[in-house]
Amino acid sequence: MSTRDAIINKLREAFTPESLDVADESHLHEGHAGHRPGGETHFRVYIVSPAFEGKSRIERHRMINATLSAELEGSVHALAIKAEASGENAG
Repeated sequence: MSTRDAIINKLREAFTPESLDVADESHLHEGHAGHRPGGETHFRVYIVSPAFEGKSRIERHRMINATLSAELEGSVHALAIKAEASGENAG
């Protein structure tokens, strides 16, 4: 299973998102810190879930980071997160 698939599966299980997009942006970081051949080091997550209702941006990021702790301690060097509660539209 790819790192991207593992991230998707864990986020779906933890947050039952209405919308989820996980993009591997490793190719954008070639030559930068943390990049490795084969990619799967830099990801961007966009997630909409009722689980984030009433949570601050920092709380939402902490929830996601805790869910993905194994990946963040392992192969993932960077994770960009945009997390919204249902019905929000934070442009």
